[in-house]
Amino acid sequence: MMVEPIEEGAVIVRGYAAGFAQDIAAGHHRLMADEPVSAGGTDTGPNPYELLLAGLGSCTSMTIALYARRKGWPLAGVTVRLRHSHIHAEDCAECETKEGMLARIESEIALDGPLSEEQRAKLLEIAHRCPVHRTLKSEIDIQTRLV
Repeated sequence: MMVEPIEEGAVIVRGYAAGFAQDIAAGHHRLMADEPVSAGGTDTGPNPYELLLAGLGSCTSMTIALYARRKGWPLAGVTVRLRHSHIHAEDCAECETKEGMLARIESEIALDGPLSEEQRAKLLEIAHRCPVHRTLKSEIDIQTRLV
C-alpha cells in the first residue's frame, strides 16, 4: 500500500478492512502497525499500544538527555522500559477516578554514567516534564470527522 509524502508533524495511517496491518506515514518516515498473530493480526509491526509507549519512551529519553547536555552532566545513555495495562480504579490510591478501569503505564528509567544521586533525582523529575508525558496526563480533546 502506498502512502503519499505528507507535511512534517502530520501522520497518515492506512489499512484494509480485511485485517489489522496498517501503513503509517509520519513526515517522510514509513512504518507499520499490526496486532500479534494471537489477536488475529499478522505481526508486521508493533500494536497501537506499543506505538504509544514508544512515543512516550522516546520523548522521555530525549527530554532527559537534553536536560543533562544543557547542564553538562555526565549522562552516557538513557534506557526507558514501559508497560501498559488496565487496572481497577479502586486499586489506585493516588487516582481521582474510583470506578471502572483505568489505563496504567509503568515506566522504568535506567541512567548510565557517573551521575550523583542529586542529578539522578533531578533527571527523574525532568522525565515527567517531557511533552508526551504532559499530553497523556492532560485532558485531551480529540476531534474526528468523516471526509
